[in-house]
Amino acid sequence: MSVFGRLLGRRLATTEEAKELVGVPDGVSVFGLDALGSAAYGPEAALTVLIPAGIFGLRFILPISLMIVGLLLLVYFSYRQTIDAYPSGGGAYVVAGENLGKNAGVVAGAALMLDYLLNVCVGISTGIGALVSAIPRLQRFTLVLCLGVLALLVVTNLRGVRESGVLWRVPTFSFVMCLLIVIAVGLAKTLSHHGAPPSLQPIPPPIAGPAVVSIWLLLRSFASGCTALTGVEAVSNGVQSFEEPKKKNAKRTLSVIVFILALLLAGLAILVHAYKITATDPGRAGYQSVLSIVTSAVMGRGIFYYVTIASILMVLSLSANTSFAGFPRVCGMIADDSYLPKAFSLRGRRLVYTGGVVVLGVLAAGVLVMFGGVTDRLIPLFAIGAFLAFTFSQAGMVQHWRRTGGPHSRLYLSINAVGAVATGVTTLLVFVAKFTSGAWITLAVLLSLILLMRGIHHHYEEVAAEIQVDTIAFEQVDEPPLLLLPVARWNRASVTALTFACALRGNVRVLHVQCDSGDEEDMEQWRRMLKQAAERSGVATPELIAVRSDYRAITGPLFQYVLRAEHENPRRSVAVLFPELVAARWYQQALHNYRAMLLKARLFFGGRRRVAIVNIPWQLSKLGDRGGEA
Repeated sequence: MSVFGRLLGRRLATTEEAKELVGVPDGVSVFGLDALGSAAYGPEAALTVLIPAGIFGLRFILPISLMIVGLLLLVYFSYRQTIDAYPSGGGAYVVAGENLGKNAGVVAGAALMLDYLLNVCVGISTGIGALVSAIPRLQRFTLVLCLGVLALLVVTNLRGVRESGVLWRVPTFSFVMCLLIVIAVGLAKTLSHHGAPPSLQPIPPPIAGPAVVSIWLLLRSFASGCTALTGVEAVSNGVQSFEEPKKKNAKRTLSVIVFILALLLAGLAILVHAYKITATDPGRAGYQSVLSIVTSAVMGRGIFYYVTIASILMVLSLSANTSFAGFPRVCGMIADDSYLPKAFSLRGRRLVYTGGVVVLGVLAAGVLVMFGGVTDRLIPLFAIGAFLAFTFSQAGMVQHWRRTGGPHSRLYLSINAVGAVATGVTTLLVFVAKFTSGAWITLAVLLSLILLMRGIHHHYEEVAAEIQVDTIAFEQVDEPPLLLLPVARWNRASVTALTFACALRGNVRVLHVQCDSGDEEDMEQWRRMLKQAAERSGVATPELIAVRSDYRAITGPLFQYVLRAEHENPRRSVAVLFPELVAARWYQQALHNYRAMLLKARLFFGGRRRVAIVNIPWQLSKLGDRGGEA
């Protein structure tokens, strides 16, 4: 097996798809890493906004967190209904498209794609932030470490959904267990010390803040903390990835994820309030993540602290895996509807949507480089896409229940209506609160993506209308085709192409570009060779055409001759045959055929409908290239 094969694994047949489906445990690690990992950066994002309020701002973190948990439960009940109503997957894109119209579906799809992209960047950068908190001297390598984790995720997801689920199962449950132990021990100490537990490690002192906190600051804190809800939609997007019964396993997985996330958010909020922990300024010397401070305050900086930080690092970095599970599937569905290039709907060697995985990796790398891999710079851009998708999904479900009815439809409609209003208000709040911090960039990118998707769809519609046929009818052929064979010199490749051309029984013209008068003698010799070869084979003698080039150009004169030949033969099809050398090794390919590639490009994009391009390859020996350019 090649190195590429060892890296990505053997090819999987379509019949092996059932083996790639996941159950609840693997489903939690594949589709839940994003949501569970957000327990780290959601509370921290809320606390970071409250830094100017100092210690006084801590009294608000518990009610803010409880509001976020309440919103989480609303979204949870909505997505359970989405799984029941749309088991084919697709989440907000499918729900909005079928119930609110294609335009709403395009907006929801674009929001989902943007959400998944930024989730990759936020998840990885937060994980590396946890590592930097434990080992501060690594801070200057933040971006390099982020890109390394991203490369690992791309390769792993190219190997398949099930394999990534099995691989990430241990870090996922280690992360959950470590945080639950920290919360359990911290709550026990809080109760035993009447709400004021002692810290085992010094806690960074808060700044001296005012005794009054504005409503606007609290709303901004809530908006930032809502990033903890991102990732909850992933299960509804990937229902088809689950083993049978798909709906039941998907809903069980969603329930496990939401229950654990709610427990973590509430527990961490209580400990942050009890231990008087405020956020430190990200991106500056001495920065520590909130989870690092909480863990060291409750458990000290012993072995357990480093095990916990390691599990946080792994899960936060790997939480981007949720996007790699969801983004390619959503892109595949959007491509099936002709709003993205069709290549996104093709599954690769491991039954995954390879194009989506690779494109997501490339885009995430660009965003990480742009923002230096610092989480706080990405948070303002993050939640808008997720909550916009939430809103469209729940609004679509309201219309679904109005349209289909059925048992308990009024109850379900009410839940979705409340959820749509709540997430819609939150989306607006996040956008307004973060507008000057960079949320306008998200809006601009979102609008650009929507316009791009509509442009792609319009192009596909135009193409379909132009090439559509209702019946098969052969066009009348009055004369045999005109076959044009450009030849720079005679070698095995050009002779093979000539043999092929003569076998087609058309009118064969061999084209040779003359750059100086010294070529005349060679041309006469070529004519004799062609005549003798034709007589021996019993075919018509190919016509040798000298294409004059006064300025030593090759492709230009050939291109002009092809255009003249097409114009002079209106009832004939014209085919240009290109003899090409195929190098034994990929890195040698650039040394050959460059003139042929230039001429083909001009013909290909020149709008010549009656000109066909035919490649005649000659495979070179693996011992090395022995021939010249054809």
